[in-house]
Amino acid sequence: MDDRDKFEKIDENIEGYTQERQPGIEKDMTPRPIYEADYYKGSGKLRGQAAVITGGDSGIGRAVAILYAKEGADVVIGYLDEHEDAEETKALVEAHGVKCETFSFDVKRRSECHKLVNFTLDKLGKINILVNHAGVQYPTSDFLDVSEPQLKDTFETNVYGIIFMAQAVLPHLDKNDTIINTTSVTAYRGSPGLIEYSATNGAISAFTRSLSENQAGNGIRVNAVAPGPIYTPIIPASFDAEKVEKQGGNTPLGRRGQPSELGPAYVFLASQDASYMTGQVIHVNGGDFVSN
Repeated sequence: MDDRDKFEKIDENIEGYTQERQPGIEKDMTPRPIYEADYYKGSGKLRGQAAVITGGDSGIGRAVAILYAKEGADVVIGYLDEHEDAEETKALVEAHGVKCETFSFDVKRRSECHKLVNFTLDKLGKINILVNHAGVQYPTSDFLDVSEPQLKDTFETNVYGIIFMAQAVLPHLDKNDTIINTTSVTAYRGSPGLIEYSATNGAISAFTRSLSENQAGNGIRVNAVAPGPIYTPIIPASFDAEKVEKQGGNTPLGRRGQPSELGPAYVFLASQDASYMTGQVIHVNGGDFVSN
């Protein structure tokens, strides 16, 4: 079966279920997401580079880590406490003959972001690519029910974390190195049940544009990817069974996406193929037409 057929087949076989905690556990998903596509063949685009990926233990972060490995990059995976997912990803990455280390940390803490960067420098000797992917979302149907702790956790994880990581890593980046942020389609079309989450992604998109201008003179490129409905652990950890089952059904392509369909966008932005791109957002969302 062709990988593209697998995407549609798995979509048909996903029945509604939920998980109890954010940001979700991939090993507990049934069926598991497709994190690696057989048709993707590495060509050494990132050979000799070192990447740090926050939220790299599962979902899109796992797919990115695997493709970076296929392209020759060593990887450090930063994650919260999903230890089994992180160890599985580490094995998948190392299977491609590169180095991979894992580091459990809290992206909301500036000091821990600096620890992750120092750990990466100690293990890999350098950093060329930062992928800011850690995030949370808490669906709330009534906006008046958005609590202060929920608002605080969403912004501290999704926005503070990206800023802290960028501040920690920038002194160690050189010309042609890159920062890639993960935002969301919700930043562009909104989401009535994810208002504060959508706001954080709007902030991420604006931060991407502003930091790109700030660093252009240093030759450091800053871009972002805006996923649409992708089958990752955060989905059953966020929504009820019915929404999990129907995820992505209203897109023009009529299905949810798989993490493996996001990875190539992050490879492109990290590589010299994107040498004339900075401050941009790539939309991978099943045809949901939005303005960049």
